[in-house]
Amino acid sequence: MDARARFRHTPSIMLLTQLAENLWMHERPLRFWGLETGTRMTIVRLHGGLFVHCPAPLSAALRTEVDALGPVRALVASSLFHHLGVQSWIDAHPHAIACACPGLERKRSDLRWDRVLGDSPEPEWRGELEQVFFAARTMENEVVFFHRDSRTMICADVVFNLARHPSRLTRLVAFLLANREPGATWLEHLMMRDRQAAREQIGRMLAWDFDRIVLSHGPIVEANGHEVLRRAYAWL
Repeated sequence: MDARARFRHTPSIMLLTQLAENLWMHERPLRFWGLETGTRMTIVRLHGGLFVHCPAPLSAALRTEVDALGPVRALVASSLFHHLGVQSWIDAHPHAIACACPGLERKRSDLRWDRVLGDSPEPEWRGELEQVFFAARTMENEVVFFHRDSRTMICADVVFNLARHPSRLTRLVAFLLANREPGATWLEHLMMRDRQAAREQIGRMLAWDFDRIVLSHGPIVEANGHEVLRRAYAWL
């Protein structure tokens, strides 16, 4: 049995699911504008501690599982829409750095932010994670990450995958938005004001050697993620 298949058999009673060595996820329901989309938090174990991407609200049970993996080093709210769980993590792990995508420090000025992210990896994960600020999509201002060791791209909203969501209404909306396979929707065509910049930023993501995409909404892209991203933004 290969490593990927082994990790997929993590017991369902656990709140964290291991995807690869030093890579975990946590899934929970989420309604956005009344639509059930679900959401996903990703955790990467770095040499210096845990990198928590799009923190979900922290329950006692989830904290127990996370703390068993190692000390939490960085809390990363990588998109303007992924911030609801940050305060619970700051309370539980006050020594971890709290990092916001550009603009989130103003939108959530009530939170303690230690860093505002850009294109360059922070010292806490430099050499283990790479990143691109997808500034061309200003609605989200997302910072996208690449975990080299597991060949995984980690994102929030750059890729959606709602066409096979359990909710019939969600599937219908995904169909109407032309999200019939993992990728973007027609809304991205409307939100992209600077296509030249978008091509350059997506091009830098495509320079990464990734196979898997861990996204926030919809099933993970387990393989051929590089081609999924290329197709999703071929219209640029």
